[in-house]
Amino acid sequence: MAKEELLDAQSLSFLEEYLDTPAPTGFESAGQKVWLDYIKPYVDETLVDNYGSAAAISNPKADYKVVVEAHADEISWFVNHITDEGLIYVIRNGGSDHQIAPSKRVHIHTQKGMIPGVFGWPAIHTRDHAKEEAPKLENIFIDIGATSKAEVADLGVHVGCVITYPDSFMVLNDRYYVCRALDNRIGGFMIAQVARLLKENQVDLPFALYVVNSVQEEVGLRGAEMMTQRIKPDLALVTDVTHDTSTPMIDKRKEGDVRCGKGPVLAYAPAVQNNLRDLLIHTAEKCKIPFQRGALSRVTGTDTDAFAYSNGGVVSALVSLPLRYMHTTVEMVEKTDVNHLIRLLFEGLKNIGHKRDFRYLR
Repeated sequence: MAKEELLDAQSLSFLEEYLDTPAPTGFESAGQKVWLDYIKPYVDETLVDNYGSAAAISNPKADYKVVVEAHADEISWFVNHITDEGLIYVIRNGGSDHQIAPSKRVHIHTQKGMIPGVFGWPAIHTRDHAKEEAPKLENIFIDIGATSKAEVADLGVHVGCVITYPDSFMVLNDRYYVCRALDNRIGGFMIAQVARLLKENQVDLPFALYVVNSVQEEVGLRGAEMMTQRIKPDLALVTDVTHDTSTPMIDKRKEGDVRCGKGPVLAYAPAVQNNLRDLLIHTAEKCKIPFQRGALSRVTGTDTDAFAYSNGGVVSALVSLPLRYMHTTVEMVEKTDVNHLIRLLFEGLKNIGHKRDFRYLR
């Protein structure tokens, strides 16, 4: 296959635009529009549900339904309280990290447009070094240059406005993609590339393929729950990110040994159907695609759980991309891992077409 790893200029332009477009949990529409505009030429039809999850569908009339899925949302903050002096206190929207907030620039999304601000923090000169207070949800605050609650309101900022970081896409040492929201819009990018490669290589799969970009994963897998009930798939391949544990202050005995550059990670977990995972392992070995293994206790914490335990049990597997610095504004993934995961999904789908009986006991 000539094009399995080719990320052309159009694909990379899409990646940058998609990552740089804010799509916080519950407000994913701008990012979903970018994603749908890119993928539409490679599928037969699309659908968008009431909360913004999107599916791009090939061969929609087939009886057997296969989902390839990622989630589209990014972590963010909500305006929670505005002081009389015009300072803003926040609550999380998803798993936002309070420790990275001080001195970060932010965008507050309002009906009047984007309002810039910064997370303030006392200068080092003014702090008591004998008992320095660490950043926590109760003491981090945003300054938008206003001097009163009324001035904040005049700018269009109110309780409930969503707040994102503006950090944009970059390439580091020609090896890593770096951006906020790689968790998990890099997944949305990869599944869109799978759709592109299937179309460009004229692969006719003997089932309906739903390439699904779900919303609200960061607050409990909610978008995937809605989409699996709507589609009622027979099988689901879910992609997400997982921790690169090779950087400092991570205990490999607890988190496992996973590294960027060594390939996608195939999960072992109760929600992962063993026969489907074994098919992916066989695919990787046959196609000489490097891969790693990861063990997950009780739940995967990904949309895999939503698909696997729905509709009487959907055959599901999880393929993860190693990522450094999750839920920060400098998330990093290695280019080669991205290419290998795209190829694994592409080749795996072709193999699923030859074997559709994944019963656990036969």
